Amino acid sequence: MSTPLAIGQPVNRVDGRHKVTGGAHYSADFLLDNMAYAVVVGARVPSGRITHIDTSEALEARGVLAILTHENLPKVATQPPLLPSLAGMSAPGQTFFPLQDEVVHYTGQPVAVVVADTLERAQHAGALIRIGYEETPSVTRLELARDKAYEPEAIFAGFIPGRNQRGDVETGLAQADVRIDATFTYAANNHNPIEPSATTAAWDGDRLTLYDATQGVATTQLTVAALLGLTPSNVRVISHYVGGSFGCKAMIWAHPALAALAARHVGRPVKLNLTRAQMFTSVGHREEQEQRLTLGASREGRITALRHHKLSPTSHFDDWAEPSLGVASRIYACSNYEGVYRLIRANTMTPTFMRAPGEATGMFALESTMDDLAHQLGIDPIELRLRNYTDTDPNTGNPWSSSGLKECYERGAERFGWERRNPEPRSHRDGHLLIGYGMATAGYPVYGPTNPQRARARLYSDGTAVVQAATPDFGTGVATVMTQVAADALGIPMERCRFEGGDTTLPTIAAAVGSSGSGMISAAVHTAATNLRNQLVAQAVADTQSPLHGADPGTVIVQAGRMMLRDRPETGESYGDLLHRNFLPDVEAAGAWSPGPRTNNYGMMTFGAQFAEVAVDPDLALVRVRRMVGAFAPGRVLNPKTARSQLMGGMLWGLGQALLEANYMDPGRGRWVASGLGDYLVPVNADAPDVEVEIVEVEDKIVNPLGVKGVGEVGQVGAAAAIANAIHHATGRRIRELPITIEALL
Repeated sequence: MSTPLAIGQPVNRVDGRHKVTGGAHYSADFLLDNMAYAVVVGARVPSGRITHIDTSEALEARGVLAILTHENLPKVATQPPLLPSLAGMSAPGQTFFPLQDEVVHYTGQPVAVVVADTLERAQHAGALIRIGYEETPSVTRLELARDKAYEPEAIFAGFIPGRNQRGDVETGLAQADVRIDATFTYAANNHNPIEPSATTAAWDGDRLTLYDATQGVATTQLTVAALLGLTPSNVRVISHYVGGSFGCKAMIWAHPALAALAARHVGRPVKLNLTRAQMFTSVGHREEQEQRLTLGASREGRITALRHHKLSPTSHFDDWAEPSLGVASRIYACSNYEGVYRLIRANTMTPTFMRAPGEATGMFALESTMDDLAHQLGIDPIELRLRNYTDTDPNTGNPWSSSGLKECYERGAERFGWERRNPEPRSHRDGHLLIGYGMATAGYPVYGPTNPQRARARLYSDGTAVVQAATPDFGTGVATVMTQVAADALGIPMERCRFEGGDTTLPTIAAAVGSSGSGMISAAVHTAATNLRNQLVAQAVADTQSPLHGADPGTVIVQAGRMMLRDRPETGESYGDLLHRNFLPDVEAAGAWSPGPRTNNYGMMTFGAQFAEVAVDPDLALVRVRRMVGAFAPGRVLNPKTARSQLMGGMLWGLGQALLEANYMDPGRGRWVASGLGDYLVPVNADAPDVEVEIVEVEDKIVNPLGVKGVGEVGQVGAAAAIANAIHHATGRRIRELPITIEALL
């Protein structure tokens, strides 16, 4: 009997029961013998220096073991450079480590760490520390230093140029029949995964173990090792389950190293959990920003020129801006383009990845402008986009490895019922409510690691298998999907295979950031399992006692754990038979994968199309999103159930980005106005509309062995723009700020 393929099946999560029954241990759940608790005390001013710290009362408090400040905390050995964690190297969230001197750069910057025998005692002692400051002038909002803006040589950890040009923008604008010049503004956004960041540190001599909430255990390992001057092999990081991240756990912030330093200081394990409020000041954010976009087009709607400039605040240490101009510069055919990033130094920590980092904001500006262009020219918005469709990457001229965008437009529009749309604003009503329909293009780059990704597969004589790779599962379902991949490669039923991850003692995998996880991890797992299958087949055909002895290995297939001749399936034997006969309790093989040079000859992007229906109360300016439809072409889909879950989550986050999520700094104190889920608004069930996801599978033989492009972030790209375009269709009002507030619509 043949084994049905597991890949492509909507398999339930293999860890689902473990999670709902409490068997899954997250980083804050690990309880070690003689454990102490650390609490971080943050600065209360945005700029200045500490003049004195009085810890006397705190040190006398019951249960206090130590108080660490810049006066007694050891200096870090090395400050690693800022590098995206996809590179598989150390990746600090910012090139600044706190408690090294008396200077304060931003409100919330760690200025003391209290260690006590209970969490409550540590919190109490933290409140007893008296700190004096000498304040200096600060910059906390974009408008406070607009005149000091500069153009960086590069952004995004130095991997993206500060300026990108092709053709002649001025000539293209001069040739345009229609020109649109618009400015878009965006409030800052903060991460709010269910699980706040947490680290538990334990020393055994000079060997350190960290239980850390991270997207990449190797990234934590290498970053902390560099900061503390340790050999990476002496740092073990365990992270089996992570309660969400969305970017804030991709880079490595100060708390894992602080936990390790505190544990070494008190000579016992230390747990350091960030509070919900500290998540707003400790793990980066999506920066406040302003984007100005100038678009020129012919009367037929073909883009002749695009100028896209972005201004945003960064920290005093790093030239960081999310790459908002990247996808927007490549999504349409346009021979004349200019993209420029400008930054201001502000009293803030370095911003960081946040789901669809840059793509979601840049495409809001571009897709809103495309909607304006369609309205001005009287062209259907989908038709306008089809007239500017490109089969090649405009930056390089290379063909896309795969696209599927036209199919996304077609199938998304059909599922949404786009043909019912009257293009005239305010033409659709439901009672007194104004109804609007909007759409937008979505796109997200396909990133690949720069170093080999590794996995290991082991088969036991009872016919079961385990596949291992160091990646943690932060909610994406990686354990489920990699079990599917391994089972198919080995030719065994999925229920006889399991996946192990989240530990640096396992084969190294780079952090699963930038929607890269499914592609790079599946490639490593597939390679390892395939190597093991080929090894067993080779052993069988070389074994004089095997029914397959002397056969051409290329003619042997494996189904349900049984090796057999393709043309004579009655001739063969099981894996177990082979291993038992040769007295082998198990066999294993490793596999490694990295993108080859062939990928340099193609543009690689995941495409999609988003549609939204809104209802707007014209008297109260209340907006309700009634329906969202997204059609996406992510290459091969390993598990449609987990893929749809990821895409739906991204679309709902796009709703939050469009209507709810915002944070602002108090310009005087440099504090975020919102510091918890009570005042930082995110969508809840009452806000959620009907969400439909259409997956358009396209074959891609370039990106990786299984043709997987990823879905983690493309679901958010285009969602806010589709909602904004629907609001314009409903009301006739074009809102160019995120989030779109009642006040803006009134």
